[in-house]
Parts: sequence; structure tokens; C-alpha cells
Amino acid sequence: MSNRLSRLTPVLLATLLALGGLSPLAQAQPTAAASSQTKPDYPLGAGDAIKIQVFQNPDLTIETRVSENGSITYPLIGAVQLGGLGIAAAEKKIADALQSGGFIKAPQVNIVLLQIRGNQVSVLGQVNRPGRFPLETANTRLSDMLANAGGATATGDDVAIVVGVRNGQTFRKQIDIASIFLAEKLQDDIVLQGGDSIYVHRAPVFYIYGEAQRPGSFRIERGMTVMQALALGGGPTVRGSEKRLRLHRKAADGSIEQISPNLTDPVLPNDVIYVNESLF
Repeated sequence: MSNRLSRLTPVLLATLLALGGLSPLAQAQPTAAASSQTKPDYPLGAGDAIKIQVFQNPDLTIETRVSENGSITYPLIGAVQLGGLGIAAAEKKIADALQSGGFIKAPQVNIVLLQIRGNQVSVLGQVNRPGRFPLETANTRLSDMLANAGGATATGDDVAIVVGVRNGQTFRKQIDIASIFLAEKLQDDIVLQGGDSIYVHRAPVFYIYGEAQRPGSFRIERGMTVMQALALGGGPTVRGSEKRLRLHRKAADGSIEQISPNLTDPVLPNDVIYVNESLF
């Protein structure tokens, strides 16, 4: 008797799981659906080549290109504005137009993206290859586009400014490029959209003159101190003294402050360091 129960136990457990909705397959399905909902949808733009199909209506299959004003011309319904819409939203818009016009009852529309042309991003400023670059995928990120432009030049800043439009509103974000990787701020590696512009400004510099071995202007590195700035200038000459430094810094009101800095003080953009002669 006990042997019979042991053989029945797996069957009973499977039945209870199925009745209770605890099947592993049933539990996995919502997860897959949720992941598909979070997948970014490509927004159509001027110049994109697309193929439109309607289930069981081969006469309505066309290949066309989105015009400069973001529209296409489709059989039966005429001009349709698709610019800026994701693939799913564009499919729904055409289906609604076919249904509301009385042409097809419950149409099933499918759009295939054949070639991306319209969605381009401008990369400007201190990069090795400035220009306009196409969005090759629907989830092209800032780091991908900077790589296309050859990265920042030696005089380029570690900060990129991204300007565009999101949800009909002007969008502007200043992003520390290095922190994406050094500080693991992966959320700052944003997904770009057609029409975005990326600008990399000139890196901040400081100036050193007087009794310095190599007077001139130098790039400010992260966390740079006065001592490190003095080292970039080659240090004091035999007549100079690191103990007699004078720092000129622009104040908030535009006036110039004269400071006697410590060697551990931070260097700010456009600081001017003057190395005085030694008293002895």
C-alpha cells in the first residue's frame, strides 16, 4: 500500500501544482512578457526604409521610405504621419486608420525596418571625428556614439553635454563620461534618440608663469592640487620658491582674487599660478 502511495505522490503533486497555477511554465510566461514590454521601441524618422504588411491582404504590402516631414503614403488611407512613433505605435496607427475607414475589419499590421537612415546624432566639439552618425540600433548609447566619433581629443573634457527632445520637451543632460566606468554610473550611459546632439567642450586648464621651469597652460586633471600643478610646470627654477606662490582666481562677481595657496589646495579652472623668486 505504501508503495502505491509513493508512486502516486508525484502525480498528485503535479495535479495540485497545475490546479493551483504553480506550474513552472505558467510562472515563466509573465516574466517573458514583462521583459518584452521593457525592450526599447525604435522611433521612426525621416529617411527610414520600412516594409508594411497586412495579414491576409497581400495587395497592401508596400516598401516605402519615411519622408522629410515624417509621413508616408499608404494605400486606401493616404498620408500617415509616422515620424517619432515607435514600430508598435506606427502599426497601431495604420491598423486604426484601416479599420475606422471601413476597409478592413480588425487588421493585423506588421512593420519591418529595412534600413535606418533618418535617425542621426550630431557629435560636436573636442572629438577626433566630429560629424553626424546614424543610429544603427534602437538602443545606441552615449558611449557607442562617442566611440563612433573616435572619442575625445587630448584637449577634450571628460564631460559630454547631450541635447535633444524627449516626450515633446527640450532635453539637456550633462554627463561625466569617466564616471560611467570608474564609478559604475551605468544609468548615465543614456540611450540616444534621433536628432540628439552631443557636445564635448575643451578641457579646463590652469596657467603657470614666473619662476617655473615650463610656464604655460596645462589641462586640469581630476583632483589636481597646487603641488601637482607646479610639478606639471617642471617645478620652480633655481631662482624660484615653491613656498612663495601666488594664485589668481576669478571670483563669483567677476573680480580677481589673489591667494597665497597651500600646496594641497585644489586647482580650479582658469586658475593662474605665479611662482615668485626666492628671498635668498
